[in-house]
Parts: sequence; structure tokens; C-alpha cells
Amino acid sequence: MVTFANTTSPTPFGSFDSDSVFQTEADNMVTFVKRMLGDDVLSVELTKKEVWACFENSVFEFSSMVNQYQTISQITNFLGVATGTLSGSEQRYPRETLEFLQRQAEPYAHYAGLGGAYDSVSGSITLENGRQDYNLYTELKNTAGDHLSGSAFAAGGRMRIGEIFHFSPQAAYRFFDSTSAVNYLNNEFGFESFTPETIFYVLPVFEDILRAGQMNISQRVRRSNYSYQVVGRNLRIFPTPSGGNAGTKKLWVRVFKTPDPLSPDVPDNTTYGVSNISNIPFGNLIYSRLNDISKQWIRQYTLSQCKEVLGRIRGKYQTIPVPGNDITLDGDTLLEHGRSDQEKLKTEFKEMLESLTYDKIVERDADKSENMLRQLRQVPMPNGWAIWLA
Repeated sequence: MVTFANTTSPTPFGSFDSDSVFQTEADNMVTFVKRMLGDDVLSVELTKKEVWACFENSVFEFSSMVNQYQTISQITNFLGVATGTLSGSEQRYPRETLEFLQRQAEPYAHYAGLGGAYDSVSGSITLENGRQDYNLYTELKNTAGDHLSGSAFAAGGRMRIGEIFHFSPQAAYRFFDSTSAVNYLNNEFGFESFTPETIFYVLPVFEDILRAGQMNISQRVRRSNYSYQVVGRNLRIFPTPSGGNAGTKKLWVRVFKTPDPLSPDVPDNTTYGVSNISNIPFGNLIYSRLNDISKQWIRQYTLSQCKEVLGRIRGKYQTIPVPGNDITLDGDTLLEHGRSDQEKLKTEFKEMLESLTYDKIVERDADKSENMLRQLRQVPMPNGWAIWLA
């Protein structure tokens, strides 16, 4: 008897041929398919290798669909990691990370001067008496006195102004001092909750940061007499520089270059990592690790594919002559049934997979928690429990 294990190249791709469970199942599939298609009454024109090919393709289809929906749930945690051999991560449950969100927020931090993956450079322009317009690309110099236009920094093209240092960049924290004259006056006039060096309010750190930012903006808008405007390649200064120190006074500018998303200034190997569904490290599922739910779907899908193959074979010969009559073959019917069965199996499986993505599981558990709490509120409980459920 010819079995799967002692057959040379039993399946077209051989992806599961070394799996002993797959080997046993493949031999059983031949018997299953032929009996389901009436082989005991009328010979089924399918070879073992045709059944095994359908069986292998069914596992491929099952594996691909599972991996697609796992990708929907997990891709934000895999983006940027090494692609490796594109196999080995398909049956793992990864830890959640915020790397994707941090990477999305990084450009905003960069332009705010709080980090990022690209460098910024400070340079100066020597002001001239009565001159308002200065060319950023030819007159901006670094601390060594070299023009930035000839540096590697400017080779990337356009430069963007990040900050003009025409006033002190530091916030006036003296206004936060508990011993300031404001507190003394408030104490003298009897204003409530203001006494020097005795009452302090512990506030979140972010509130100090926001207040400092507010005071910086106030210094820029309300107190500064200086402003600027970028016109093409030129920086226009307001008001027009004047005075005896023109020609020696410098205006300092912080500039950013045009970012290259594939070659950031900070070394980053994640740019070569996972970027989309095509290189996420998901390979074929291991057949011996599949549960009965998975195997039963594969069996039914294999049967439907065998129907389609048999329908194509019988479709080549519409009738077979026999003594006294002709036998009409059911090739068209088998084709229709095979295709419709495959579509039905895939549709039902997709619906189940869609309901099991991580975001849908979270929604369902939240609804379950709300419904449970609604039921518990109807149960008589001691006062302490009632407060906990309120």
C-alpha cells in the first residue's frame, strides 16, 4: 500500500511533509474524500497526490487567514523589529508596547526642541545698519565662523527656522517665588491663602512646564519689540537694525534641515525592520499544533477543493458511452458545489476571526463588565457592597 510517508514529493511545496501528524492525516484524507464523493458506488477520478495537494493548500489557506488577522491585532508591536527568517512569531502572544505611538509623536517633539531623530544647528547672522534682509543659505555661520551652506547639514536642501534668539529664552521663574512682593501684599491686605514661606501648593510638574511655556510666549508677544519674517531664502528682521554696534552684533538662529525619513541623524536599525504585512515575521502554522477546530475546517476545505478538482476532470468529458446508453457526468455541479462550499467556509471563518481581533475582544469584555455590573445592582447587598457597586 502506497502511503504518504513513503512517497517521493507527495505534495507540491512539501511545507508540512516532515510533520508526522500531517502525514497520518493526509492518508486519512484520501479515504475521507473518496467516500464523501461516492467512491464505493462510482469510481472517483482523483489520485492520492491530487488529494494531498488539496490538503496542503487548505492548510496554507487556513494559515494565511489566521496570520492576516493576527497581523491586524499585533502589527503595531512588530513594526520596526527584525524581519528575521519571516517565521517563528506567528503563534506567539507579544507584549504590548507604545513604540508606535512614540514614533508617531516624535516629529512634534523634534520641532519643539525636545528630542527626535534629526539634528538642529545654531548659527548666527551679522547684522548691518539699515539692512533688513539676510540670506539664510549664504550668510548663516556656525560658532566656528564657517558658512552652513557648505556643510553636510545644509546638503539636504531646505532649512527651517526653529527659533530666533533675539531675547532671553529662559522663563522668568522669579514670579513663582513664594517670598515675592505679591505674597507680602496679599498677606498685608488679608487675602486668604497667601502668606510668605508658610503655605505651599504642591502642583503637578506638567503645570510648571505649561506655565513656563506660557511666560515664554508672553515674552515673545507682549514684551519683545523684535520680530522676523521668512521670505523665500531671506530672513527679514523687524525693526531695521540700527545703532553704533551694527556690523558686530549677531543674531542667533536655530535651524532644522529637511528630514530624510529613511536616513535619520540618529542611527536607527528599525528602518530596516518590519514595515507592513509583507515582511511581518509570520510563517506557516505548524500542523501538529493545531487544535480540532482548526483541523476540522481544513478537512472540510480540502473536501470542497477536491470537489472542484473532480468537477474540472469530469467537465472534460460531458458524457461516457455505455452499451445501450450514455452516462452524463456531474462536472458542472461539482464545480459549483466546490466553489460555493469554499466561499462559505472562508466567509464564516473570516467572521469569526474578525470577532477575535484584540480590539474586538476588549470591546466585548467591556460590554460584559457593564452588563455584569448592571445585574449585580439588582442583587440585595449590605450597604458597604452597595457603595462599591454605585
